[in-house]
Amino acid sequence: MKFADGNWQVPANLSILHPVHLFRAEVRDDALVLHAPSWDARERGAQINTKIFTIRIFSPMEGILGVRIDHFQGVLDKGPHFELSPEEGFKPTVEEGPEHFSITSGNLTARVAKEGPWKLEFLRDGQPLTASGLKSTGYALDSNQDGRPYLFERLDLGVGGLVYGLGERFTAFVKNGQSVDIWNRDGGANTDQAYKNIPFFLTNRGWGVFVNNPGKVEFEIGSEKVSKAQFSVPGESLEYYVIDGPQPKGVLDRYTRLTGRPALPAPWSFGLWLTTSFTTDYDEATVTSFLDGMAERDIPLHVFHFDCFWMRALHWCDFEWDPEMFPDPEAMLARYKARGLKICVWINPYISQLSKLFEEGKENGYLIKRPDGSVWQWDRWQPGQAVVDFTNPAACEWYAGYLKRLVAMGVDCFKTDFGERIPTDVAYFDGSDPETMHNYYAYLYNKVTYEALEDAKGKGEAVVFARSATVGGQKFPVHWGGDCYSDFESMAESLRGGLSLGLSGFGFWSHDIGGFEFTAAADVYKRWCAFGLMSSHSRLHGSKSYRVPWLYDDEASDVLRHFVKLKCRLMPYLFATACEAPHTGLPAMRAMLLEFPDDPACETLDRQYMLGESLMVAPVLQASGEVDFYLPEGRWTQLVTGEVVEGGRWRRETHDFMSLPLYVRPNSLLAWGANDTQPDYDYVDGTTFLLFELEDGHSATACVHAPNGDLLQQLTVSRVDKVLTVEGSHDRPWKLRLTGVHEATSSEPGVTTADSPSGLEISGSGRVQITL
Repeated sequence: MKFADGNWQVPANLSILHPVHLFRAEVRDDALVLHAPSWDARERGAQINTKIFTIRIFSPMEGILGVRIDHFQGVLDKGPHFELSPEEGFKPTVEEGPEHFSITSGNLTARVAKEGPWKLEFLRDGQPLTASGLKSTGYALDSNQDGRPYLFERLDLGVGGLVYGLGERFTAFVKNGQSVDIWNRDGGANTDQAYKNIPFFLTNRGWGVFVNNPGKVEFEIGSEKVSKAQFSVPGESLEYYVIDGPQPKGVLDRYTRLTGRPALPAPWSFGLWLTTSFTTDYDEATVTSFLDGMAERDIPLHVFHFDCFWMRALHWCDFEWDPEMFPDPEAMLARYKARGLKICVWINPYISQLSKLFEEGKENGYLIKRPDGSVWQWDRWQPGQAVVDFTNPAACEWYAGYLKRLVAMGVDCFKTDFGERIPTDVAYFDGSDPETMHNYYAYLYNKVTYEALEDAKGKGEAVVFARSATVGGQKFPVHWGGDCYSDFESMAESLRGGLSLGLSGFGFWSHDIGGFEFTAAADVYKRWCAFGLMSSHSRLHGSKSYRVPWLYDDEASDVLRHFVKLKCRLMPYLFATACEAPHTGLPAMRAMLLEFPDDPACETLDRQYMLGESLMVAPVLQASGEVDFYLPEGRWTQLVTGEVVEGGRWRRETHDFMSLPLYVRPNSLLAWGANDTQPDYDYVDGTTFLLFELEDGHSATACVHAPNGDLLQQLTVSRVDKVLTVEGSHDRPWKLRLTGVHEATSSEPGVTTADSPSGLEISGSGRVQITL
């Protein structure tokens, strides 16, 4: 929402107040409480009819400062509220100095001058970070909306300050110049609407902002005021948190400590998923033909997903298999699981009037109601569709019960589709405000489903494939990018969305390989296979056509097979990357600026990414096979060919369908698995550690983890001059390959060497030294 008409005017429909100076300050409950009037109230006569802003500055944990701005404090707060986890026992430092009142948390300080115009400043180690100056904080009444109140804030971006995140957004990667509404919508993957709206952004300067409001937050990022990040909410209060890094990684760490860490998905979920697609015709014979076709072509397959029509048409959701298409689903699932497959089925929180659940939900109060007490319904998506009320604990138990019955039948996970078109002209069981609940509904929906899987299958096995989300949704992975088209532009749009989501606290993300709408040309499909398998999670899915490779051309099966097997070999490294998310909040697919925050060339890159900290991926997005990408400084190694190139520059390469730019960062040690058919195997057994371009005075470490995230093995290699020191852990033998090196010696007992085309392989255990 905009609150100015150019630099000098105010829109005619708005009346606006701003805090103009500090009137009084006090310390209350380890917080700094400030009172600021909307005009100069120092004279007694001016203190009549004064409008006051009460601004409370506090700290939930080190490095984060919260700001709550209130106009009227007597407004009823119906909820819901984000589930936050402040640091127990943490206390900031609140001080009164000669000129300022201040509050400090870690290296971050907020201060307000005792005299002069209103200005709230944020400093890092005493240096300016951002600020809200005179007329930056405001309260507005909108006559076009019957006097509806809004509170807004404008924070300085500074020269060169860039903004990222705000959820899974398919618009330009850098958000400067954009107006962004935090309002979940089912708008596809090629518009400015988003399924996953997150009122959090971070900057290239290593600080971020989280607006603590589950409802509609409106951002103007360098748009209304081009040097400001502006955000506003309806109502009488606004609460936001300034989060210090001081690097972007640190911002994500603190943000996810506050709002929830991503859970660790089961290793099997990182394999290849294949679906029936949406509106295609399918039964058991069709599905079995897909499975046989993949096996005949030696394409490893790990999860099969049944989309909407596993249930009868017009009955979604009744959680019953269509008896005509699947007369004996339990026996069918048993046959598929005997092939080593995991099973996923599509669900949503919408209940058709033809579903048997409708009457149950209606009678027991499990469905969202209109204010008059009748069930809320419409005829979109399903006839007489109602929506489950997840604010009712009994409704949650009822819904979860149907999911657990499917798990008992052989289902392993659920695609939690929809959850965005949530009405606001309703009344919830717990009295929640319906506008605030619109976004938050996605959190409750996925939470109920995820926890039902945990109850039925145990912790560590719960996996959802979710489309909608809000703050905290990262605790329930995995999320996918929604309905995209089937062309190169949509590949690029999807990647932008995934990178933005990763910068919003989400660890794991996927997209529809081959595109969802329409059918991709063969070249697009093959390029998308490479991109999809070099993503954290990989699913073939479409709308009106199947996504099995042999329907495209003769080469597509070879391409898919190659990249599935490559991903399986990379799984020890990829799963170690995944294990970082529950501890640091870092995504598996990382925008380049996360790993290279001091390289200005990385600040705008949105057609390449780091898969973990060591592997750079640049999807091919042109029919010619030509791709431009940037490598930061250092000697980078093409993973597949072993070619070493100098970074610190742009490169242009042309790739056939069996390759893409896949470069290993210098000073990297990668765990390379021995299994190229499964994503879930013993990552220690037969693993080779690949060392890439280790520079003098540097060290590299690789970790291998168990399915629950426990550390099984760690190897560290250090270099001083021409001597490598290799140190293993957990008393396990190790095998190290020095890529591009074919001569080295060691006098250590038990060390063996063997040359290979890609480098010298050295086997040993414990700590040894090797001379190059």
